[in-house]
Amino acid sequence: MPDTTPARPAASAVPDDLRELADTVAEEGGHFLSTVTEVAAGANPEVAIPLLLLAVSDVLGAGARLGAMEDVVPVERFEPDIGPDTDLDPLRAALENLLDGIDSYLEIADPLLGGDPVTSTLSSDLVLVAGALAQGLRHHEEGQVIEALWWWQYSYLSNWGERASSALRVLQTVLAHLRLDVDDDVAAEAEFQALHP
Repeated sequence: MPDTTPARPAASAVPDDLRELADTVAEEGGHFLSTVTEVAAGANPEVAIPLLLLAVSDVLGAGARLGAMEDVVPVERFEPDIGPDTDLDPLRAALENLLDGIDSYLEIADPLLGGDPVTSTLSSDLVLVAGALAQGLRHHEEGQVIEALWWWQYSYLSNWGERASSALRVLQTVLAHLRLDVDDDVAAEAEFQALHP
């Protein structure tokens, strides 16, 4: 019996603008995963928060492009099997350990609809973003450009964009506290030094 499975479009059938966007998101996603993994492993703990802030900011820029464009529609109705999901539990545990004391934060789940504050964690947010990006990267590495874009766009709009935005706000707040919450005497001396060189 002849194979009636519709052929996947050739790689050359992907429009150049979509291929360029997919390559950009893949690059930013790879940088994000690399940075978060290195930070979680304890590399450069003195700059962990600034590195995470930069990584989240950069990947949100790529995500904003996905959100602003029209919907990407995959050729097939079902996601191609690319094997088991990446095990992110070790990353989550390492981030929880790294962020101990500043991991939990309060937010309004839906700022448009309101509601009571809920507790979220930076570690969970970062791992959720990492998982969504990794899934799309696996499609991209298999040459499934449209599937990768569809996955990144869908998951950006449904969860990772929101979680990354929340994480960005918390990381910026933590950084502001680290830089600005100083003893009054230290602040007065710094102000005096700045005004009287």
